[in-house]
Amino acid sequence: MATPHHNNFSEPPKALTFDVFGTTVTDTLIEKSTAKLSSGSDIPSSTREVASKLSNEDWGTFAQQWRDTYKEFVHGFVPGESEWRDIDTHHHLALISLLKKWQIPDLYTDEEIKNLSLIWHFLEPWAETSSGLHKLGTKFTTSTLSNGNQSLLQDLNHHGDLGFRKLQSSADFAAYKPHPSVYRGAARVLGLEPKDVAMVAAHLVDLKAARECGFKTIYVERLGEEDWSADSEEYRDSKAWVDMWVSLDEEGFVEVAKRFGIDIGKPTIEIEGYLWHAKDLSPVTVSGEEGKAESGGQVFRG
Repeated sequence: MATPHHNNFSEPPKALTFDVFGTTVTDTLIEKSTAKLSSGSDIPSSTREVASKLSNEDWGTFAQQWRDTYKEFVHGFVPGESEWRDIDTHHHLALISLLKKWQIPDLYTDEEIKNLSLIWHFLEPWAETSSGLHKLGTKFTTSTLSNGNQSLLQDLNHHGDLGFRKLQSSADFAAYKPHPSVYRGAARVLGLEPKDVAMVAAHLVDLKAARECGFKTIYVERLGEEDWSADSEEYRDSKAWVDMWVSLDEEGFVEVAKRFGIDIGKPTIEIEGYLWHAKDLSPVTVSGEEGKAESGGQVFRG
């Protein structure tokens, strides 16, 4: 029986597909949107009066409701029946709807609303995401498998230096996770059987759907991301079928790399353009110079 910290692979996968929102990038959406939403200017007096009474907590609730519309949208989408809409379009329309619901429809101009809706393109990666992905990329084909559209994934990949070898979106298959066609389509595009692919996610509902399509499963706990209650039967049962379980107090994707026997080297930190080993602050030697970052301003990821 698989338990947390246990690897239950009879044989390792050949490729890893990654959920993105919450698993690969952090949910800084609330902080980012709160800051932008509370900085409006040149707005009608009636709208300003309503907006002036909203606290930071209210803006946090607003942003969380915006995020929740995403979950409702993708889980309610039925391929071949629902009207197609990419995630950028959904976020834009959902934001307009929420502003009306909160009685502040004129808080921003149309252009400002459009720009605000693109916050999702610039969410920050978890601390170990980039280094872990780069290490995993030395052994596996690494691919996104996200409900985000291609342009969104391209921006996140560049913004966070994620280093994905391939970007796959649910939109490529005219569906949204957790629909089976997404997982089966992703394996097909990779040229692999589903059993040769492992889905990496911080959401058990995603892994359950992937497993039902024949994928291996890697669960990486992320703070505040799991929708299933730890006391629920489905959560307890998942410990018997998840193939690799990385706990919250471990190093996320770096821990996944370790479990697969990848040499991750010493952790490093950057201080004023120089790299140092995190444990003892000894300098890292790069291109013959102690601690110097690589040319082009790219930080060496040890």
